[in-house]
Amino acid sequence: MSKMDEVDLVQANVLASGANKKSVRIVNGLGSLMGSKSMVDVDFKSDSNMDYLLRRDEEEKARYAKNRHISEQPWTLNNWHKHLNWLNMILVVFLPSIGWYMALSGKAPLQLNTLLFSLFYYAVGGASITAGYHRLWSHRSYSARWPLRLLYAFFGSASVEGSVKWWGHSHRIHHRYTDTVRDPYDARRGLWFSHMGWMLLKPNPKYRARADIEDLADDWIVRFQHRHYIPLMLLSAFVLPTIVCGYFFNDYLGGFVYAGLIRVFCIQQATFCINSLAHYLGDQPFDDRRTPRDNWITALVTFGEGYHNFHHEFPTDYRNAIRWYQYDPTKVIIYLSSMCGLAYDLKKFSHNAIQQALVQQQQKKLDRQRSKLNWGPQLTDLPVWDKQDFLKEMETRKGLVVISGIVHDVSGYITEHPGGETLLQAALGKDATKAFNGGVYRHSNAAHNVLATMRVAVVKDGEDAAIKFAARRGETYAKSKAE
Repeated sequence: MSKMDEVDLVQANVLASGANKKSVRIVNGLGSLMGSKSMVDVDFKSDSNMDYLLRRDEEEKARYAKNRHISEQPWTLNNWHKHLNWLNMILVVFLPSIGWYMALSGKAPLQLNTLLFSLFYYAVGGASITAGYHRLWSHRSYSARWPLRLLYAFFGSASVEGSVKWWGHSHRIHHRYTDTVRDPYDARRGLWFSHMGWMLLKPNPKYRARADIEDLADDWIVRFQHRHYIPLMLLSAFVLPTIVCGYFFNDYLGGFVYAGLIRVFCIQQATFCINSLAHYLGDQPFDDRRTPRDNWITALVTFGEGYHNFHHEFPTDYRNAIRWYQYDPTKVIIYLSSMCGLAYDLKKFSHNAIQQALVQQQQKKLDRQRSKLNWGPQLTDLPVWDKQDFLKEMETRKGLVVISGIVHDVSGYITEHPGGETLLQAALGKDATKAFNGGVYRHSNAAHNVLATMRVAVVKDGEDAAIKFAARRGETYAKSKAE
């Protein structure tokens, strides 16, 4: 049979990145400021081949040994400002710092009505990120009518985390390259980097990457929000809460500080926890090859996004939590939206697929534990003795007993035998198969396990009995010896 044609890796990566499509161009002028333009300008003839990427990484290390990108240079008094992404420094550090200064210094006293509105607006903005930016647009885990998409785009802007287009593209790259140098918030680089550092520092264009976002560009709401992101962000994040608190509570300053600046800080930090804490805290019930983890504490902080191990295994499932007692308000919002007709085509992985992942991971953990224990020699590693070999060995080794086609040396166990020394003494040099297998005692799993550590040989013509005997404790063999 002639060799099958192989998939062209370059073409496959072009397709995965959506570079084969003529998408609508959407520009808002922030690409270079956010450090995104150089990170997505991919040469597919070279950058798409994964083997080439690894080789090129090593070549560029040598090439830029003297002329390195700023991200690879040590921090000094002369270049520290070049390391920083100044737009994100303003939005993530400077503006919230002003808010906290105003609040803690007493210059903006907190009113109860302003606090309650801030909490409400926080929840609306947070849900717009998790249900909108994340599960709707980034993962297409369900579909939504235009009024709901419009709401998510507007109030998502109020969280000051970038446009849907920018956020969704970064997140798809994260899933495509999880725990690699091309992961924008690579958890392997530390908790601080995955939490905030990736936004505040200039990324290395050497690790540029792309993902297919044609579906985002085809959404008129996404296009409009991206083109006009700055005015929409200022309006929804700061102007609107200031006006609401001022008009209804006569607290313009409090609205700006608490419902604006501090609320933005809190929602940003909560969202950042998805990239950081959700890759560090908790367990990994579905797969432990990558860093995502499930943890209820992270779920409380992130509107239900804390069941991150599940999410990375089943990214298009509209749920993060699958148990009734697990906290996932975003799942509830999506479901209620579907009941109102605003959302539809809610995607779920099958119960069978989820259980398969759980069982596979449980088996992997059991195999690790099993590998640390002494289960006795494998039958295939034992010599094969006939009766003459057995009798010859008995001349120097008096503690030999045959059970189900396997020779065991029990000399060091005679005084430990729960049934008494005399019973075991009476079996020395004999076949004790019937006695062991219920003729005298119905031995436990523990007895089988202890006995297995004493194996020294397999009896010729007794391989079938030995394999069946070993199968009782989970061993599996193909017949190969005692011929």
